[in-house]
Amino acid sequence: MGAAEGSTPVGRWVTEGGWSHIEIYPCGPHFCGRIVWLKEPLDQDGQSKIDSKNPDAAKRTQTLVGLTMMWDFADTPDPDEWEGGLIYNPLDGGTYKAKMKLRPDGKLEVRGYVVLPLFGGSQYWERVR
Repeated sequence: MGAAEGSTPVGRWVTEGGWSHIEIYPCGPHFCGRIVWLKEPLDQDGQSKIDSKNPDAAKRTQTLVGLTMMWDFADTPDPDEWEGGLIYNPLDGGTYKAKMKLRPDGKLEVRGYVVLPLFGGSQYWERVR
């Protein structure tokens, strides 16, 4: 499905490398996303992986599955782009500015950055069928 057919990020997406599935959903006037599946959901002790690197010590015991890790993505004049969002990376405990864009090939480009999009990195997610 190309961007022109969908023009919505709502749905379930597999991240690059197939390590996780993210469900993007409307939250108020914006879009949010949460982890709904992990390729390796358990740690070496057989326990559910937790958000151990969260800078907020009170949140370090929450499980990664179910974790809201994207929020505040707002519509732009381009119906295939959303900006002003924040994305949390549980691998390093950092929260970054972010934007999303539906590409003509149907992939969702998710770009996280620190100051400007130029100084960031993109991942290309595919819809889960």
